[in-house]
Parts: sequence; structure tokens; C-alpha cells
Amino acid sequence: MSLGHRSEGSVATATAGLRGTIWNPDLLPGDVSLTAHALTTADGASVTGYLFRRGGERTVVCSMHPRECVVTNFVVPEVLQGGCAMWVMAPRSPGNDLRLEHETALLDLAAGQIFLRETMGFEYCILQGTSGGGPLAAFYCQQAGRAPAARLTHSPGGRPVKLASATMPLPDGVIFMSAHPGQGQLLLTQIDPAVTDEGDPFRIDEGISAFSTANGFRKPPESSSYAPEFLARYRAAQRARIVRIDAFARQLLERKADARRRSKAGGDEEAAALAAHSPIFQVWRTDADPRCFDLSLDPSDRAYGSVWGANPLVSNLGSIGFARTCTPEGWLSNWSALSTNVSMEACAPDLAVPVQVIEFTGDNSVFPSDAARIFEAIGSADKERHAVHGNHHGQPIVEGAANGQRVAGQLIRNWLEHHRFR
Repeated sequence: MSLGHRSEGSVATATAGLRGTIWNPDLLPGDVSLTAHALTTADGASVTGYLFRRGGERTVVCSMHPRECVVTNFVVPEVLQGGCAMWVMAPRSPGNDLRLEHETALLDLAAGQIFLRETMGFEYCILQGTSGGGPLAAFYCQQAGRAPAARLTHSPGGRPVKLASATMPLPDGVIFMSAHPGQGQLLLTQIDPAVTDEGDPFRIDEGISAFSTANGFRKPPESSSYAPEFLARYRAAQRARIVRIDAFARQLLERKADARRRSKAGGDEEAAALAAHSPIFQVWRTDADPRCFDLSLDPSDRAYGSVWGANPLVSNLGSIGFARTCTPEGWLSNWSALSTNVSMEACAPDLAVPVQVIEFTGDNSVFPSDAARIFEAIGSADKERHAVHGNHHGQPIVEGAANGQRVAGQLIRNWLEHHRFR
């Protein structure tokens, strides 16, 4: 399939809601081809990868996000211009958390790495992780670098995972772009601790609400201003809410496990039904990091509001948000900072390959202190860090500023050339 050049309108129409990540079609080289490849993971799941190439490349840059499949990633044309191929790996369950557990997502990523090396014959494979793809890449490197017997055998929810028997080729390098500390760590800073009843998002404690004017909240364009004492109580209450949801998720899993035991022992129809049931629950009010509204906290170039927008009523209570719909297994693996195996703090120290980190100075998901801790955690002796003006997706915040996506693209090409991956 030849891509050539497309009108920007056609791309934007096909990818509504992804304007932060879509490419500029005018930057795609005219001789690029795109092929889709259906693969089977080590545990039998079906996944798809998308390969962009011009022909003759020795190196392929591989991008995967655990929850999303953004084939029109703005990194694609930037990499292609540098003489490397680009692989976009789709997870087995894009768009939701119902089947996602990071432990099995590693098998999705591994299937692509095997295909690119063994079938396509690429000499060098570079992992590229944007946002949540960053912690996933670090987690993959950690597990792939271990002896098979030392790899994880179960997800936090108790599901067996076939990492020990899986082939997991190590990458030759890793590029992190606007990579956050991990889904669990991210939610720990963003979840609204004012919720008093998980079944009713409108039952809250105003005394611990970031959106109460009595606590320092202000609507834009005025920045909010929270007192240190309030912030200390707020952060402690956020952690307490995670603890409560963890306990609820584990209670659901124990009920299911007990029903399975009773069903296998010849239990009644109720036990069989409970054993077959896969509970799903909702988590409301998950977009309430005070740093998004008080711009004096962890100061940066960011605009007022979160990655979801400037209206906290919409982002905190709307249908689209982090961790909105979960299974117990998904919550514990993905969104619980207290139970997940996936964080930059836990995984990045095991990185030994060359690493490039690109952060955007106006990111309202990854703040300066987060970016500093992430870089410090990376264990590789060959690592470099760049700060580029832009929001979470690299788009300019100030009118007339340079496009951060283009700047990031040039940095990637320079890094690939420096390490002779081209």
C-alpha cells in the first residue's frame, strides 16, 4: 500500500479526537509503503502491527502504547525522513482497559519484536514510548533482560502470564517521549480524593475538594492557589482512595476464586454463575491533580487545565478519562500505584541500552519534577535528556513558537545517527 501525500483534511476526519498525535501528511516521504501484519502472541492472542518503510532500512523504530493504537503517530514521518523504518504495534485490546493487563501487553510487544528481527530481518530495533508507552517500554526491557525463570509469572490480579516461556528480544535502544511515571503513579496524582462513595460520583467531601473555592480553586484565566497544608492532606487522601479501590478489587477477585473452588467441588448453579462472572466497575473523578490548576506548583510552560482540557467538570465527570471502566485485574495491573508492576521508578533502573528522553516543557501530565525523577531512575550509562517547548503532544503553547513535534523529530534523527542506527 503506497501512502504518498494526503490532504490534511482527510487525515483529520479519519482520526477525530487524536489531533494531538496525528502526523502532518506533507512530511511523509512520497515513496513510503505501509503494510499490516497479523501476528500471534506467545499466549495465543491475535495482534496487528503496521510497518512503514521506504526499502533497505537497517533499523526500525517501534512504537506501542498499552491502551491505544495511533497509526498516525507524528513520530512516523520524522523517523522515515531519517532513513529508518517505523513500526506501530497495536495492543490486543485497544481503546479500553477491560482486557488490558500490562503483563500480557508485554507479549503483544514481544510478538512484534520477533517478527521484525526474524521475518523482516532488521538489524536494529529501537523501542519508542510516548506517554504511557514509555513505562511499557521500560517494563518490557526489565522483563526481557531477566533470565526466563526470573520473570513475572502472574499479574497483580493473579492471572498466570507466559513470560517465562516467551521469546522477548531485547531492543538496541529506547526513546522516551513525554513518558509519564506509569499509569498507576499518574493516577495517584490525578485521582480526586473528595469522593466518599464510589457508587455515586456526586457524593464528595468539600473539605478535601480541589475544586472548592474555599480550598483555593479559581477558574481560568486565574490560577488556583492551594495552601501547603491542604496539599499534604490532599495527597494523603488520594493514596487512601487508591487503597480503598484496591481492597474492593481484591474482594471481587476473592469472591470469584471462592466461587470457582465451590463450583469445582460440585457446587450449585449460583457458584457456577459467580465463577463465570467477570465484574466490571467504574472509577469516576480521576482528573484532579492540583498542579493542573495551580500553576505555581511544579512551575512550567503549561497552560491551565489537564491533558483532557481546561474544564474540570467535563474531564473529571465525563465518560472519557483515565481508569474510567475497569476489571479488578485491570485496575490492579494498570491503575493502582500500590499494586502495579509497571512504573519508571521500578523498571527504568534495569535499562542498560542507549536511552534518549524528550520532555515537553508545557506538559500537563508529566511535570518537571516527574521528568527529573524519570531521568534519574534510568540505569543506562548512555542516556541523554532534552526539554522541548510544547504540550503533552509537542504542540506549541505560545503562538508563534516552534513546533515541538518537528524539534523532537530532529532530535530523534540526530540520536539515531549518532548511535549509527541509520
